[in-house]
Amino acid sequence: MRPIFLIGYMGCGKSTLGRMVSSLTGIDFIDLDNYIEGRYHASVSQLFAERGEHGFRDLERAMLHEVGEFEDVIVACGGGTPCFFDNMDWMNAHGTTVFLDTSTDKLFARLKRGRHKRPLIADKTDDELREFIITALDGRMPHYSKAAIVFKSDLMESESEKLATGRRFVEELNIH
Repeated sequence: MRPIFLIGYMGCGKSTLGRMVSSLTGIDFIDLDNYIEGRYHASVSQLFAERGEHGFRDLERAMLHEVGEFEDVIVACGGGTPCFFDNMDWMNAHGTTVFLDTSTDKLFARLKRGRHKRPLIADKTDDELREFIITALDGRMPHYSKAAIVFKSDLMESESEKLATGRRFVEELNIH
């Protein structure tokens, strides 16, 4: 099976869904940010600080191409991965892209709860956070909309919702 690339804004559930699908199917799961951190022995934040955004995006592209050569894998991409270089076209040519479409309200609720773990939004007020999400989504939608499949990912709060969403994903994508 060609790779499945999960794309979408931070907080949409790429890693959560990827892990669930992996546990349901036995397909390997790779979180691209974690893969990069493991290969470079540094956090994404450190790599951004050391190399700048362009340097990080070059590295991210190389690692995307590396994991994109694997068979039977589901890859959770960083929220910005599809928005740089030809990454979206490359993913569409080398696997199946799935945009996890999540409502702004759900993204806001999830990111508000976990903002302390995300340096980009840690210091934002609630109003600033909501505006940040809306503006960023607007800029990224032209890239996200190129995905082969759009999958709603609003219902993944409880363990039972995560399991049900994972099962629906496996069924809709006909993963064996």
